[in-house]
Amino acid sequence: MTSLQILVIDDEPAIRQILSASLGRSGHAVDVAGSGRAALARLAKGDVDVALCDLNMPDLSGIDVVRQARAAGIDTTFIMMTAYSSLDTAIEAMKAGAFDYMIKPLRSEEVLQRLLQVADLRGLRDENRVLRKLVMGSREDLCRLPSPAMRDIERLVAKVAPTSSTVLITGESGTGKGMIARLIHQQSRGANEPFIPVNCGAIPENLLESEFFGHTKGAFTGADKARKGLFLEADRGTIFLDEVGELPLQMQVKLLHVIEAKEVRPVGSEQMRKVDVRIIAATNRDLREMAAAGRFREDLFFRLSAFQIHVPPLRERRQDIPDLLQFLLARSGRRFAGDVRLVLDPDAEEILRAYGWPGNVREIENVLDRAAILAEDGRISIADLPPHIVPAGLAVDGSPLGGGAGSLREHVRRFEHTLILQVIEEAAGDRRLAARRLGIGLTTLYRKLEEFEAIQSGAGRADDVSQAAAATDPL
Repeated sequence: MTSLQILVIDDEPAIRQILSASLGRSGHAVDVAGSGRAALARLAKGDVDVALCDLNMPDLSGIDVVRQARAAGIDTTFIMMTAYSSLDTAIEAMKAGAFDYMIKPLRSEEVLQRLLQVADLRGLRDENRVLRKLVMGSREDLCRLPSPAMRDIERLVAKVAPTSSTVLITGESGTGKGMIARLIHQQSRGANEPFIPVNCGAIPENLLESEFFGHTKGAFTGADKARKGLFLEADRGTIFLDEVGELPLQMQVKLLHVIEAKEVRPVGSEQMRKVDVRIIAATNRDLREMAAAGRFREDLFFRLSAFQIHVPPLRERRQDIPDLLQFLLARSGRRFAGDVRLVLDPDAEEILRAYGWPGNVREIENVLDRAAILAEDGRISIADLPPHIVPAGLAVDGSPLGGGAGSLREHVRRFEHTLILQVIEEAAGDRRLAARRLGIGLTTLYRKLEEFEAIQSGAGRADDVSQAAAATDPL
């Protein structure tokens, strides 16, 4: 979680002490205030990200603190605390400009979860300030991949991009669904208009409508100016709804209306506003199954999936790995190595090519970012790779562990052979399917199996010769 500057406001010393200790252990910077007036003096510095504020205090109520802070232009996010589960006070606190409302006694896990939402939302708002005229991604940020599956996806993108059809992109986490969404936008008629990505799981439910559709000035306390919202920011362009399966049912109804009517109504307004926006959604969930279980609207699923693109995991398109390595290596170099051009040592590259990558493209990116930071003089060696990437039995310096014999290449070859056998087993013995998933030709697969069998046979004969020589050696 992002470290936040937090102010705990409560007239009970025990609560201040318990909360500050718990939040401090989680890595946050924490100050405390025992009264509303003391809180306002601390908030005036303008550096408090989140205030956990009691509603009932002797000098000023928590609602008064929020109102005075908002009137002073203080941008702190308020989470109200109270021992009284009164709906009226909850509504009053939210109208005053509070972010959320919690009932005492507080559980530390719940508090941390709310703070995570705050951190995500503040990041989203910061990004949205510059997104209005920003077209996300450039053609240089896209990588063409050689696997038949990705070539087929390119064909589908080329077909759907010029249309106005909604698109649903499915696939495991980290497979590159966002990259496909950007590719659709860049080939669309609105390519020069905004592309606005939204993480649907990062926005608190009570703020979704305002974030998506905007609000009018004075719609609620703290709304000192009108805000367009993400859909209107994306007008004539594309809005990318990532993790769309995380949307609550109430918001799904409103999203369905936007798709069907092409209009939105900002919070506090009685007027509908027309919006011309291309909707691309993505999910790693099974929306059809969620719809059957009543957790996702079936009519919205059918609207979103008018044109569906599935991105297979890397284990089913291993021939993409070499190109991804080079593409992401260059990007990691630009981000972390400055002017130094990064290169992979052959042994390190062989390990990266053989690894299974269960975290897909995102895992490759994370591994290369880490390696770029650790690399000496721009060369990434085995020592710069995470331990779980390196085959068992190899030390970080590339030498065998435990005194085992064999060169680095022999150890990597054994690892490669183990991976091949594993994929053949996962393919139920179908070697043609296994070769396709490994990204190699069927002939190459058979050749590698034969090479390893030959090595094993040779090693066995060598052991027999050694044993016979030992038996006749007078020493």
